Amino acid sequence: MDLVVQDFPELLKAMGVTLTLGVVSFVLGSALGMLVGLARISRFRLLKALAIAYVSVFRGTPLLIQIMLVYYGLPQIGILIEPIPSAVLALTVYAAAYLSENFRAGIIAVDRGQWEAAHSMGMPYLRMLRRIVAPQAVRVALPPIGSRFIALMKDTSLASAVTVVELTRAAESIGSSTFRYMEAFLVAGAAYWLINTLLSVGQGALERRLGKAYA
Repeated sequence: MDLVVQDFPELLKAMGVTLTLGVVSFVLGSALGMLVGLARISRFRLLKALAIAYVSVFRGTPLLIQIMLVYYGLPQIGILIEPIPSAVLALTVYAAAYLSENFRAGIIAVDRGQWEAAHSMGMPYLRMLRRIVAPQAVRVALPPIGSRFIALMKDTSLASAVTVVELTRAAESIGSSTFRYMEAFLVAGAAYWLINTLLSVGQGALERRLGKAYA
């Protein structure tokens, strides 16, 4: 317990970095994932092929490799990115590949008759997506999207590989200075558990609210 009290400021700061990495990457990944998901169902073959290739590459390679490529690989071609932006970029493109499939499944689940009805009324495509398709698609896709958010929050631990001082890196630093690795990593694990438990509770509440709205 004294370890927590002694290193509380460092752990709290590291938790803030973890939350920032997870939330920012999820928001950006959701936006990119929606675009990729729409490209997957596009009638334009080239656009669809590019989207399929994107998903295949970023889902088929380890996130750690992607983080390393951004931080250590890009400087070799003259692109220098700081540790935190590097981690955010890698986490974003990785999350987008998975979220795009969640969004695509949600969009496909919307009854085709509603698309046709909106089209027959002369509703512009973007307005149709925003008012008719997106709300229903998000409701269908919410459970896997929530699970991806929780998984992404745990994936932020890999940012420690590029010197980002988030929870895992902070626990390692505390362990190396105090030789109390067991306690340090147990505290870090408890912090991840707390964050993801709160996210799970929030997800459940949102699912219930949307369920009542569309009942």
